[in-house]
Amino acid sequence: MELACKLTSPEFRARKATALAEFRKCIVETKEIQNGFLYTFEGSDQMLNLLLEFIKTERQCCDFFQFHLTAGNGSRELQLALSGPEGVKEFIKKELGL
Repeated sequence: MELACKLTSPEFRARKATALAEFRKCIVETKEIQNGFLYTFEGSDQMLNLLLEFIKTERQCCDFFQFHLTAGNGSRELQLALSGPEGVKEFIKKELGL
């Protein structure tokens, strides 16, 4: 499987850049996991909306990603595991800058 972004329109690239910039600046902690990374964020509803927008954007262009969003009841944090097939860690670092 080739790991590459599939959508390249100028409008989509701008939307993705905005979503990525917001995502990056809100990360509280990053942990490497077996097939990707686990990102921790503060647990507000606003942050949850931002993470959902990030997931919706990335699903359109990178269909090889797997997303696991954890929002516990009463939790003060949110966690998003971003993973996928072999090579995805390098793709995340290089293409997403995460």
